[in-house]
Amino acid sequence: MMKEFLIPFVGLKLGKHRFDYQINNKFFQEFDYHQFEGASITVELVFEKKATLLELSFKHLGSVNVPCDVTGEQFDLPIKGKLNLVVQFGEEYNDDNEELLVLPHGEYQVNVAQYIYEMIVLSVPLKRIHPGVKDGSIDVSNYERYITYEQPKEQKEEVDPRWAKLKDLLKDNKDNNK
Repeated sequence: MMKEFLIPFVGLKLGKHRFDYQINNKFFQEFDYHQFEGASITVELVFEKKATLLELSFKHLGSVNVPCDVTGEQFDLPIKGKLNLVVQFGEEYNDDNEELLVLPHGEYQVNVAQYIYEMIVLSVPLKRIHPGVKDGSIDVSNYERYITYEQPKEQKEEVDPRWAKLKDLLKDNKDNNK
């Protein structure tokens, strides 16, 4: 996979180390993720090596180009987020906990690509609305098309004639019981 995301911690001195990454669409294609038309994200990783464990603090800031859920217009959606990860050493590899990674004793590097990927994807809101929809500056024709498409059409409720006769029977029955 992407070698720049492999951090060989064996050669690092104890203490804090900083790694910076520029993330674009090529990164997401490695994960076969095609939800973004474009991406421009800066990731800062503070990697602290301690005697018995590693502490990783990720931060990202940038934008992804996505279609608006209302109008379909492409726009750059600003995103940001954080992730903290503790790496411990044990008998076998275990990544069941999202904030704790257990690497086998003797491991000499950690791959941070998956954590960066998940942190970014999870920071994108489920509903993506173009800022122009909120402030009214977006192309009105596209918005009108959405309103026409999304608004429920008034429909006359057609009642099956068999149900109508049953309702009449119920009504007659209630009248007779009075």
